[in-house]
Amino acid sequence: MIPNKIIALIKAQFSSQLRINMASGLLMTILNAPLMIVAYPVYLHFLGYEQYGVWLVLSTILTFAQLGNLGIGPAITKLVAEDFAQHNSRGIQQYVTAALAMLSISGILVLSVILLLKVRIIAWFNLNDDYSATALDLLTYIGILSVYVFIVQVFEAILTGLGRMDLTHYIHSLSRGINIAVAAFLLMAGFGIKSLLIGSVLSYVFIHAASFVCIRRILHVSLLNFTHPDISRFKRLLHFGGAVFGGSLISLFLSPFNKLILSRYAGISTVPVYEIAYHGSMQVRALMEVGLRALMPEISRIGAVVTPQAKNKIQALNRRAVKFIVFFGTPLYAVLILLAGLLLKLWLKHEFTEAMTGVFRIMSAGTYLSLLCVPAYYTLMGLGKVHFCLASQVIQGAANVLMICTILFFSGTVSVHSVVTVVMVSMGLTTVYVILQNRRVMQQFLNHPVNPDSFSNNRTPMDSFPCIED
Repeated sequence: MIPNKIIALIKAQFSSQLRINMASGLLMTILNAPLMIVAYPVYLHFLGYEQYGVWLVLSTILTFAQLGNLGIGPAITKLVAEDFAQHNSRGIQQYVTAALAMLSISGILVLSVILLLKVRIIAWFNLNDDYSATALDLLTYIGILSVYVFIVQVFEAILTGLGRMDLTHYIHSLSRGINIAVAAFLLMAGFGIKSLLIGSVLSYVFIHAASFVCIRRILHVSLLNFTHPDISRFKRLLHFGGAVFGGSLISLFLSPFNKLILSRYAGISTVPVYEIAYHGSMQVRALMEVGLRALMPEISRIGAVVTPQAKNKIQALNRRAVKFIVFFGTPLYAVLILLAGLLLKLWLKHEFTEAMTGVFRIMSAGTYLSLLCVPAYYTLMGLGKVHFCLASQVIQGAANVLMICTILFFSGTVSVHSVVTVVMVSMGLTTVYVILQNRRVMQQFLNHPVNPDSFSNNRTPMDSFPCIED
Protein backbone atom coordinates (compact mmCIF):
# COMPACT_ATOMS: atom_id res chain seq x y z
CA MET A 1 0.00 0.00 0.00
CA ILE A 2 1.21 3.53 -0.81
CA PRO A 3 1.31 5.77 2.30
CA ASN A 4 -1.30 8.51 2.40
CA LYS A 5 1.38 11.20 2.73
CA ILE A 6 2.99 10.12 -0.54
CA ILE A 7 -0.39 10.10 -2.31
CA ALA A 8 -1.10 13.58 -0.95
CA LEU A 9 2.30 14.81 -2.13
CA ILE A 10 1.74 13.44 -5.64
CA LYS A 11 -1.69 15.07 -5.82
CA ALA A 12 -0.23 18.37 -4.66
CA GLN A 13 2.46 18.27 -7.35
CA PHE A 14 -0.10 17.62 -10.09
CA SER A 15 -2.88 19.79 -8.69
CA SER A 16 -2.49 22.47 -11.35
CA GLN A 17 -2.74 22.16 -15.10
CA LEU A 18 0.58 24.01 -15.44
CA ARG A 19 2.42 21.30 -13.51
CA ILE A 20 0.68 18.61 -15.54
CA ASN A 21 1.71 20.33 -18.79
CA MET A 22 5.32 20.60 -17.61
CA ALA A 23 5.44 16.98 -16.43
CA SER A 24 3.92 15.74 -19.69
CA GLY A 25 6.64 17.53 -21.66
CA LEU A 26 9.39 15.74 -19.74
CA LEU A 27 7.56 12.41 -19.96
CA MET A 28 7.05 12.65 -23.70
CA THR A 29 10.69 13.64 -24.25
CA ILE A 30 11.74 10.49 -22.43
CA LEU A 31 9.24 8.30 -24.31
CA ASN A 32 10.13 9.78 -27.70
CA ALA A 33 13.77 8.74 -27.33
CA PRO A 34 13.03 5.00 -27.85
CA LEU A 35 10.98 5.87 -30.94
CA MET A 36 13.98 7.65 -32.45
CA ILE A 37 16.26 4.78 -31.42
CA VAL A 38 14.01 2.32 -33.28
CA ALA A 39 13.29 4.46 -36.33
CA TYR A 40 16.76 5.22 -37.71
CA PRO A 41 18.08 1.62 -37.83
CA VAL A 42 14.84 0.44 -39.46
CA TYR A 43 14.92 3.15 -42.13
CA LEU A 44 18.60 2.62 -42.88
CA HIS A 45 18.19 -1.17 -43.01
CA PHE A 46 15.45 -1.11 -45.65
CA LEU A 47 16.47 2.01 -47.59
CA GLY A 48 20.20 2.45 -47.12
CA TYR A 49 21.93 5.80 -46.69
CA GLU A 50 21.26 7.12 -50.18
CA GLN A 51 17.53 6.37 -50.43
CA TYR A 52 16.97 7.57 -46.88
CA GLY A 53 18.92 10.67 -47.85
CA VAL A 54 16.40 11.27 -50.64
CA TRP A 55 13.60 11.21 -48.06
CA LEU A 56 15.51 13.68 -45.87
CA VAL A 57 15.87 15.94 -48.91
CA LEU A 58 12.09 15.82 -49.38
CA SER A 59 11.61 16.51 -45.66
CA THR A 60 13.89 19.53 -46.01
CA ILE A 61 11.65 20.85 -48.80
CA LEU A 62 8.70 20.35 -46.45
CA THR A 63 10.56 22.41 -43.85
CA PHE A 64 11.12 25.22 -46.35
CA ALA A 65 7.43 25.07 -47.28
CA GLN A 66 6.49 25.62 -43.64
CA LEU A 67 7.39 29.28 -44.08
CA GLY A 68 3.92 29.53 -45.58
CA ASN A 69 2.33 29.11 -42.15
CA LEU A 70 3.36 32.73 -41.42
CA GLY A 71 3.91 32.02 -37.72
CA ILE A 72 0.15 31.63 -37.27
CA GLY A 73 0.41 28.56 -34.99
CA PRO A 74 2.08 30.25 -32.00
CA ALA A 75 -0.08 33.34 -32.55
CA ILE A 76 -3.23 31.19 -32.32
CA THR A 77 -1.96 29.62 -29.09
CA LYS A 78 -1.42 33.01 -27.43
CA LEU A 79 -4.60 34.71 -28.66
CA VAL A 80 -6.89 31.73 -28.05
CA ALA A 81 -5.49 31.48 -24.51
CA GLU A 82 -6.42 35.13 -23.89
CA ASP A 83 -9.99 34.72 -25.12
CA PHE A 84 -10.41 31.39 -23.36
CA ALA A 85 -9.42 33.01 -20.06
CA GLN A 86 -12.19 35.57 -20.67
CA HIS A 87 -14.72 32.86 -21.69
CA ASN A 88 -14.99 34.51 -25.11
CA SER A 89 -15.97 31.61 -27.38
CA ARG A 90 -16.95 33.91 -30.20
CA GLY A 91 -13.50 35.50 -30.17
CA ILE A 92 -11.90 32.05 -30.42
CA GLN A 93 -14.14 31.21 -33.36
CA GLN A 94 -13.11 34.38 -35.17
CA TYR A 95 -9.40 33.74 -34.63
CA VAL A 96 -9.75 30.18 -35.93
CA THR A 97 -11.72 31.36 -38.96
CA ALA A 98 -9.15 34.07 -39.70
CA ALA A 99 -6.24 31.64 -39.32
CA LEU A 100 -7.73 29.00 -41.60
CA ALA A 101 -8.61 31.61 -44.23
CA MET A 102 -5.09 33.07 -44.28
CA LEU A 103 -3.41 29.66 -44.31
CA SER A 104 -5.64 28.43 -47.12
CA ILE A 105 -4.43 31.30 -49.30
CA SER A 106 -0.76 30.91 -48.32
CA GLY A 107 -1.05 27.12 -48.75
CA ILE A 108 -2.31 27.48 -52.32
CA LEU A 109 0.60 29.83 -53.09
CA VAL A 110 3.15 27.44 -51.57
CA LEU A 111 1.75 24.46 -53.48
CA SER A 112 1.74 26.46 -56.72
CA VAL A 113 5.40 27.41 -56.27
CA ILE A 114 6.38 23.79 -55.56
CA LEU A 115 4.52 22.49 -58.62
CA LEU A 116 5.91 25.18 -60.93
CA LEU A 117 9.52 24.92 -59.74
CA LYS A 118 9.76 21.28 -58.69
CA VAL A 119 12.34 20.37 -61.35
CA ARG A 120 14.56 23.28 -60.34
CA ILE A 121 14.06 22.56 -56.63
CA ILE A 122 15.24 18.97 -57.01
CA ALA A 123 18.18 20.15 -59.14
CA TRP A 124 19.44 22.23 -56.17
CA PHE A 125 20.22 19.01 -54.28
CA ASN A 126 22.34 17.59 -57.12
CA LEU A 127 20.84 14.08 -57.05
CA ASN A 128 21.64 11.47 -59.68
CA ASP A 129 19.05 10.67 -62.36
CA ASP A 130 17.37 7.75 -60.56
CA TYR A 131 17.02 9.57 -57.26
CA SER A 132 15.93 12.77 -59.01
CA ALA A 133 13.10 10.88 -60.70
CA THR A 134 12.01 9.39 -57.37
CA ALA A 135 12.11 12.78 -55.67
CA LEU A 136 10.13 14.41 -58.48
CA ASP A 137 7.45 11.72 -58.27
CA LEU A 138 7.00 12.35 -54.54
CA LEU A 139 7.44 16.12 -54.48
CA THR A 140 3.84 16.82 -55.56
CA TYR A 141 2.54 14.80 -52.63
CA ILE A 142 5.01 16.57 -50.32
CA GLY A 143 3.56 19.88 -51.50
CA ILE A 144 0.00 18.76 -50.76
CA LEU A 145 1.13 17.44 -47.36
CA SER A 146 2.76 20.77 -46.52
CA VAL A 147 -0.56 22.58 -47.08
CA TYR A 148 -2.39 20.04 -44.92
CA VAL A 149 0.21 20.48 -42.18
CA PHE A 150 -0.71 24.19 -42.03
CA ILE A 151 -4.27 23.21 -41.10
CA VAL A 152 -3.19 20.56 -38.61
CA GLN A 153 -0.91 23.05 -36.84
CA VAL A 154 -3.87 25.36 -36.26
CA PHE A 155 -5.76 22.63 -34.40
CA GLU A 156 -2.67 21.78 -32.36
CA ALA A 157 -2.27 25.46 -31.47
CA ILE A 158 -5.93 25.76 -30.45
CA LEU A 159 -5.65 22.82 -28.07
CA THR A 160 -2.47 24.27 -26.55
CA GLY A 161 -4.14 27.67 -26.22
CA LEU A 162 -6.99 26.04 -24.30
CA GLY A 163 -4.42 25.09 -21.67
CA ARG A 164 -4.09 21.41 -22.60
CA MET A 165 -0.50 21.19 -23.72
CA ASP A 166 -0.41 17.80 -22.02
CA LEU A 167 -2.92 16.46 -24.55
CA THR A 168 -0.88 17.99 -27.36
CA HIS A 169 2.21 16.17 -26.09
CA TYR A 170 0.39 12.84 -25.82
CA ILE A 171 -1.13 13.18 -29.29
CA HIS A 172 2.25 14.04 -30.78
CA SER A 173 3.94 11.02 -29.24
CA LEU A 174 1.18 8.68 -30.40
CA SER A 175 1.40 10.15 -33.90
CA ARG A 176 5.15 9.51 -34.01
CA GLY A 177 4.52 5.91 -32.98
CA ILE A 178 1.91 5.58 -35.74
CA ASN A 179 4.29 7.11 -38.27
CA ILE A 180 7.12 4.70 -37.43
CA ALA A 181 4.89 1.63 -37.16
CA VAL A 182 3.15 2.25 -40.49
CA ALA A 183 6.41 3.09 -42.27
CA ALA A 184 8.15 -0.01 -40.89
CA PHE A 185 5.26 -2.28 -41.92
CA LEU A 186 5.17 -0.85 -45.45
CA LEU A 187 8.97 -1.02 -45.76
CA MET A 188 8.85 -4.71 -44.91
CA ALA A 189 6.08 -5.11 -47.51
CA GLY A 190 8.38 -3.61 -50.14
CA PHE A 191 6.83 -0.16 -50.68
CA GLY A 192 10.19 1.57 -50.44
CA ILE A 193 10.52 5.28 -49.81
CA LYS A 194 6.76 5.81 -50.27
CA SER A 195 6.33 4.08 -46.91
CA LEU A 196 7.74 7.12 -45.12
CA LEU A 197 5.36 9.44 -46.95
CA ILE A 198 2.32 7.31 -46.12
CA GLY A 199 3.40 7.06 -42.48
CA SER A 200 3.77 10.84 -42.27
CA VAL A 201 0.35 11.46 -43.84
CA LEU A 202 -1.41 9.07 -41.46
CA SER A 203 0.36 10.58 -38.44
CA TYR A 204 -0.87 14.07 -39.35
CA VAL A 205 -4.39 12.76 -39.96
CA PHE A 206 -4.30 11.29 -36.45
CA ILE A 207 -3.11 14.61 -34.96
CA HIS A 208 -5.89 16.45 -36.79
CA ALA A 209 -8.67 14.09 -35.70
CA ALA A 210 -7.49 13.70 -32.09
CA SER A 211 -6.98 17.44 -31.62
CA PHE A 212 -10.41 18.20 -33.08
CA VAL A 213 -12.14 15.74 -30.72
CA CYS A 214 -10.32 17.15 -27.67
CA ILE A 215 -11.13 20.74 -28.66
CA ARG A 216 -14.84 20.00 -29.09
CA ARG A 217 -14.98 18.36 -25.65
CA ILE A 218 -13.50 21.49 -24.08
CA LEU A 219 -15.34 24.21 -26.03
CA HIS A 220 -18.68 22.56 -26.95
CA VAL A 221 -19.11 25.09 -29.78
CA SER A 222 -18.43 25.21 -33.48
CA LEU A 223 -14.87 26.30 -34.24
CA LEU A 224 -15.77 28.48 -37.21
CA ASN A 225 -17.65 31.77 -37.35
CA PHE A 226 -18.10 33.21 -40.84
CA THR A 227 -20.94 35.57 -39.94
CA HIS A 228 -19.03 38.58 -38.62
CA PRO A 229 -15.37 38.55 -39.72
CA ASP A 230 -13.23 40.78 -37.48
CA ILE A 231 -10.42 42.53 -39.38
CA SER A 232 -8.69 43.45 -36.13
CA ARG A 233 -8.21 39.76 -35.36
CA PHE A 234 -6.60 39.20 -38.74
CA LYS A 235 -4.19 42.02 -37.92
CA ARG A 236 -3.35 40.65 -34.46
CA LEU A 237 -2.63 37.22 -35.92
CA LEU A 238 -0.30 38.68 -38.53
CA HIS A 239 1.37 41.05 -36.05
CA PHE A 240 2.27 38.36 -33.54
CA GLY A 241 2.95 35.74 -36.20
CA GLY A 242 5.37 38.10 -37.95
CA ALA A 243 7.97 37.80 -35.20
CA VAL A 244 7.64 34.01 -35.19
CA PHE A 245 7.92 34.01 -38.98
CA GLY A 246 11.20 35.93 -38.68
CA GLY A 247 12.60 33.26 -36.39
CA SER A 248 11.40 30.50 -38.72
CA LEU A 249 13.03 32.21 -41.69
CA ILE A 250 16.34 32.42 -39.87
CA SER A 251 16.15 28.76 -38.79
CA LEU A 252 16.24 27.72 -42.46
CA PHE A 253 19.88 28.81 -42.55
CA LEU A 254 20.77 26.14 -40.01
CA SER A 255 19.89 22.47 -40.44
CA PRO A 256 17.86 22.75 -43.72
CA PHE A 257 20.63 24.81 -45.34
CA ASN A 258 23.27 22.35 -44.17
CA LYS A 259 21.37 19.39 -45.63
CA LEU A 260 21.10 21.20 -48.95
CA ILE A 261 24.85 21.90 -48.98
CA LEU A 262 25.76 18.33 -48.00
CA SER A 263 23.49 16.82 -50.64
CA ARG A 264 24.90 19.09 -53.32
CA TYR A 265 28.62 18.99 -52.50
CA ALA A 266 29.26 15.91 -50.31
CA GLY A 267 26.71 13.42 -51.66
CA ILE A 268 23.24 12.34 -50.63
CA SER A 269 24.62 9.56 -48.39
CA THR A 270 26.11 12.14 -45.98
CA VAL A 271 22.71 13.67 -45.18
CA PRO A 272 21.56 10.76 -42.95
CA VAL A 273 24.90 10.88 -41.09
CA TYR A 274 24.31 14.57 -40.33
CA GLU A 275 20.64 13.95 -39.48
CA ILE A 276 21.36 11.16 -36.99
CA ALA A 277 24.14 13.14 -35.27
CA TYR A 278 22.03 16.29 -35.07
CA HIS A 279 18.78 14.76 -33.83
CA GLY A 280 20.49 12.25 -31.60
CA SER A 281 22.46 14.90 -29.72
CA MET A 282 19.48 17.28 -29.68
CA GLN A 283 17.35 14.56 -28.10
CA VAL A 284 19.87 14.39 -25.23
CA ARG A 285 19.79 18.18 -24.96
CA ALA A 286 15.99 18.10 -24.80
CA LEU A 287 16.13 15.88 -21.71
CA MET A 288 17.93 18.68 -19.88
CA GLU A 289 16.20 21.63 -21.50
CA VAL A 290 12.55 20.63 -21.26
CA GLY A 291 12.35 21.26 -17.51
CA LEU A 292 14.04 24.66 -17.86
CA ARG A 293 11.28 25.95 -20.16
CA ALA A 294 9.28 26.81 -17.03
CA LEU A 295 11.83 29.57 -16.31
CA MET A 296 10.30 31.96 -18.84
CA PRO A 297 6.74 32.23 -17.41
CA GLU A 298 8.05 32.15 -13.83
CA ILE A 299 10.51 35.01 -14.45
CA SER A 300 7.76 36.92 -16.28
CA ARG A 301 5.56 36.59 -13.20
CA ILE A 302 8.30 37.51 -10.72
CA GLY A 303 9.62 40.43 -12.77
CA ALA A 304 6.18 42.00 -13.26
CA VAL A 305 6.97 44.20 -10.23
CA VAL A 306 10.52 45.52 -9.75
CA THR A 307 11.30 44.88 -6.08
CA PRO A 308 14.43 43.70 -4.23
CA GLN A 309 12.68 40.37 -3.65
CA ALA A 310 12.02 39.95 -7.38
CA LYS A 311 15.64 40.70 -8.21
CA ASN A 312 16.90 38.16 -5.70
CA LYS A 313 14.47 35.48 -6.88
CA ILE A 314 15.48 35.87 -10.53
CA GLN A 315 19.16 35.62 -9.60
CA ALA A 316 18.46 32.53 -7.53
CA LEU A 317 16.55 30.89 -10.40
CA ASN A 318 19.46 31.55 -12.76
CA ARG A 319 22.00 30.07 -10.35
CA ARG A 320 19.92 26.95 -9.79
CA ALA A 321 19.42 26.43 -13.53
CA VAL A 322 23.13 26.80 -14.26
CA LYS A 323 24.03 24.40 -11.43
CA PHE A 324 21.52 21.91 -12.79
CA ILE A 325 23.22 21.95 -16.19
CA VAL A 326 26.74 21.79 -14.76
CA PHE A 327 26.09 18.95 -12.33
CA PHE A 328 23.79 16.83 -14.50
CA GLY A 329 24.37 17.90 -18.10
CA THR A 330 28.15 17.91 -18.04
CA PRO A 331 28.59 14.27 -16.89
CA LEU A 332 25.84 13.14 -19.28
CA TYR A 333 27.51 14.76 -22.29
CA ALA A 334 30.97 13.59 -21.16
CA VAL A 335 29.78 9.98 -21.20
CA LEU A 336 28.01 10.52 -24.52
CA ILE A 337 31.13 11.91 -26.20
CA LEU A 338 33.55 9.37 -24.72
CA LEU A 339 31.38 6.35 -25.53
CA ALA A 340 29.97 7.66 -28.82
CA GLY A 341 31.50 4.91 -30.95
CA LEU A 342 30.30 2.07 -28.73
CA LEU A 343 26.81 3.57 -28.31
CA LEU A 344 26.40 4.12 -32.04
CA LYS A 345 27.50 0.56 -32.82
CA LEU A 346 24.99 -0.84 -30.34
CA TRP A 347 22.28 1.42 -31.73
CA LEU A 348 22.76 1.17 -35.52
CA LYS A 349 24.44 -2.27 -35.68
CA HIS A 350 25.12 -3.16 -39.34
CA GLU A 351 24.18 0.35 -40.52
CA PHE A 352 26.97 1.91 -38.42
CA THR A 353 29.82 3.65 -40.24
CA GLU A 354 33.11 4.74 -38.70
CA ALA A 355 32.71 8.32 -39.93
CA MET A 356 29.62 8.71 -37.77
CA THR A 357 31.55 8.58 -34.48
CA GLY A 358 33.54 11.77 -35.08
CA VAL A 359 30.50 13.57 -36.49
CA PHE A 360 28.39 12.63 -33.48
CA ARG A 361 31.06 13.77 -31.01
CA ILE A 362 31.44 17.16 -32.66
CA MET A 363 27.69 17.69 -32.83
CA SER A 364 27.27 16.62 -29.20
CA ALA A 365 29.87 19.20 -28.15
CA GLY A 366 27.90 21.84 -30.06
CA THR A 367 24.56 20.97 -28.48
CA TYR A 368 26.21 21.00 -25.03
CA LEU A 369 27.48 24.53 -25.71
CA SER A 370 23.98 25.60 -26.74
CA LEU A 371 22.57 24.02 -23.57
CA LEU A 372 24.78 26.28 -21.44
CA CYS A 373 22.89 29.39 -22.58
CA VAL A 374 19.38 28.00 -21.97
CA PRO A 375 18.93 29.68 -18.52
CA ALA A 376 20.09 33.02 -19.94
CA TYR A 377 17.86 32.61 -23.01
CA TYR A 378 14.69 31.98 -21.01
CA THR A 379 15.59 34.76 -18.57
CA LEU A 380 15.80 37.23 -21.46
CA MET A 381 12.44 36.01 -22.75
CA GLY A 382 10.89 36.27 -19.30
CA LEU A 383 12.14 39.85 -18.91
CA GLY A 384 10.69 40.77 -22.30
CA LYS A 385 14.01 41.06 -24.15
CA VAL A 386 12.83 38.94 -27.06
CA HIS A 387 14.88 40.95 -29.55
CA PHE A 388 18.07 39.55 -28.02
CA CYS A 389 16.71 36.02 -28.50
CA LEU A 390 15.94 36.78 -32.13
CA ALA A 391 19.41 38.32 -32.54
CA SER A 392 20.96 35.12 -31.20
CA GLN A 393 19.22 33.16 -33.95
CA VAL A 394 20.49 35.66 -36.53
CA ILE A 395 24.05 35.26 -35.23
CA GLN A 396 23.89 31.46 -35.38
CA GLY A 397 22.35 31.39 -38.85
CA ALA A 398 24.69 34.04 -40.26
CA ALA A 399 27.78 32.41 -38.76
CA ASN A 400 26.70 29.02 -40.11
CA VAL A 401 26.17 30.29 -43.66
CA LEU A 402 29.26 32.52 -43.68
CA MET A 403 31.65 29.78 -42.51
CA ILE A 404 30.25 27.16 -44.89
CA CYS A 405 30.41 29.57 -47.83
CA THR A 406 34.01 30.40 -46.87
CA ILE A 407 34.93 26.72 -46.90
CA LEU A 408 33.28 26.32 -50.31
CA PHE A 409 35.08 29.38 -51.67
CA PHE A 410 38.55 28.13 -50.73
CA SER A 411 38.15 24.36 -51.24
CA GLY A 412 35.20 24.04 -53.62
CA THR A 413 33.58 21.33 -51.49
CA VAL A 414 32.57 20.44 -47.93
CA SER A 415 32.53 17.31 -45.81
CA VAL A 416 30.07 16.26 -43.14
CA HIS A 417 32.86 16.76 -40.55
CA SER A 418 33.45 20.36 -41.65
CA VAL A 419 29.72 21.12 -41.60
CA VAL A 420 29.17 19.82 -38.05
CA THR A 421 32.30 21.70 -36.92
CA VAL A 422 30.73 24.87 -38.30
CA VAL A 423 27.50 24.06 -36.42
CA MET A 424 29.47 23.61 -33.18
CA VAL A 425 31.28 26.94 -33.60
CA SER A 426 28.09 28.83 -34.48
CA MET A 427 26.33 27.37 -31.43
CA GLY A 428 29.28 28.44 -29.27
CA LEU A 429 29.17 32.00 -30.62
CA THR A 430 25.44 32.18 -29.92
CA THR A 431 25.94 30.93 -26.38
CA VAL A 432 28.56 33.59 -25.65
CA TYR A 433 26.27 36.31 -27.02
CA VAL A 434 23.20 35.21 -25.05
CA ILE A 435 25.10 34.88 -21.76
CA LEU A 436 26.75 38.31 -22.16
CA GLN A 437 23.46 40.00 -23.01
CA ASN A 438 21.74 38.32 -20.10
CA ARG A 439 24.43 39.62 -17.73
CA ARG A 440 23.99 43.15 -19.06
CA VAL A 441 20.22 43.00 -18.78
CA MET A 442 20.34 41.51 -15.30
CA GLN A 443 22.84 44.15 -14.16
CA GLN A 444 20.53 46.86 -15.48
CA PHE A 445 17.61 45.18 -13.78
CA LEU A 446 19.51 44.93 -10.48
CA ASN A 447 20.62 48.58 -10.61
CA HIS A 448 17.15 49.87 -11.43
CA PRO A 449 15.68 51.81 -8.51
CA VAL A 450 12.63 50.24 -6.91
CA ASN A 451 9.43 52.14 -7.65
CA PRO A 452 7.08 52.03 -4.66
CA ASP A 453 4.12 52.66 -6.95
CA SER A 454 4.93 49.60 -9.09
CA PHE A 455 2.61 47.47 -6.96
CA SER A 456 -0.40 49.51 -8.01
CA ASN A 457 0.24 50.24 -11.67
CA ASN A 458 -0.20 47.98 -14.63
CA ARG A 459 3.18 48.39 -16.28
CA THR A 460 5.07 45.44 -17.55
CA PRO A 461 8.66 44.95 -16.39
CA MET A 462 9.93 46.24 -19.71
CA ASP A 463 8.01 49.49 -19.30
CA SER A 464 9.90 50.15 -16.10
CA PHE A 465 13.49 49.95 -17.34
CA PRO A 466 15.02 50.90 -20.68
CA CYS A 467 16.30 48.66 -23.41
CA ILE A 468 20.02 48.15 -23.81
CA GLU A 469 20.03 50.10 -27.08
CA ASP A 470 18.51 53.13 -25.36
